[in-house]
Amino acid sequence: MTEGIRTIYIGGGTPSQLSLRQLEQIFSMLGTAEEVTIECNPDDVSEDFARFLADSPVNRVSMGVQTFSDRRLRFLRRRHSAGQIATAVERLRAAGIGNISIDLIYGFPDETLADWHSDVESAVSLSPEHLSAYALSYEEGTPLNRMLKKGEVIEIDEELSRRMYYDLIERLADAGFEHYEISNFARPGRRSCHNSSYWNHTPYVGLGAAAHSYDGRRQRQWNVSDVSAYIDGVEAGRMLTEHEILNDESFYNDLLMTALRTSDGLSLNLLTAEQRGYCLTAARSFITDGLLVQSADNLRLTRRGLFVSDMIIAELMMVDSSDETDM
Repeated sequence: MTEGIRTIYIGGGTPSQLSLRQLEQIFSMLGTAEEVTIECNPDDVSEDFARFLADSPVNRVSMGVQTFSDRRLRFLRRRHSAGQIATAVERLRAAGIGNISIDLIYGFPDETLADWHSDVESAVSLSPEHLSAYALSYEEGTPLNRMLKKGEVIEIDEELSRRMYYDLIERLADAGFEHYEISNFARPGRRSCHNSSYWNHTPYVGLGAAAHSYDGRRQRQWNVSDVSAYIDGVEAGRMLTEHEILNDESFYNDLLMTALRTSDGLSLNLLTAEQRGYCLTAARSFITDGLLVQSADNLRLTRRGLFVSDMIIAELMMVDSSDETDM
């Protein structure tokens, strides 16, 4: 095991597009850890690729399934077809990969509740150890956002999105999954250790262009996003980075934003007396409305609060009094 490293996550972009030789080089430098995850697309999982992963330090695969509808996959401009998803899982299982996570997206234009139920049932039928589900987002500057502005697509209404989310929670609970973070579900003992590190303020190191690092206390650092500049910097023996020192307000906001996403919630003991008082005062109306629940020294979202978590967290945040970003 790589000394001091508990988890390794190879993702961002599509690492399954790398050649086996390139992946070998990466593993030779990274070594192994308790949990080693690689992201992949279903159409990249050949029998050779699956066998290679089984012989590598990888012991967890995160697959970008998104949907089991060929029409919606084309809408997302994904390369794989619905039929390739089950084949990819079968190949990984046959090779000996015993920890598979799949990603789903809900809330497509014109998607019905029945469509979503079909996607969830298809996912459950593959018996993954972990599942992540995200509402389709129309981020500024993306092709989807431009289509929305032109009226080429219509965003589904909030009530249907809410129904989809709650139905997902119920179906996965019936299938034996633990809902341990707003968008993440795992079979017992199969939580993502790597992602949980982000939510629990565990220090991490990011390698690659635009990768972020955190010292677990007050400093965040991120690499330059330009790939060519990043490579030139590495070859010259210097890292091109920016960093941020978290002040009291930004540390509180960061802790709030990550901890409240989890089923464990926010430990109020981690806050100063001033922060605790501020938080509980801001939370009072949400507790009354049944969106938050306080028990002893813990604050967490209720099931009703999960769907509007962004709004609640924003209301509980403090105004950041300074901006300490340096080159």
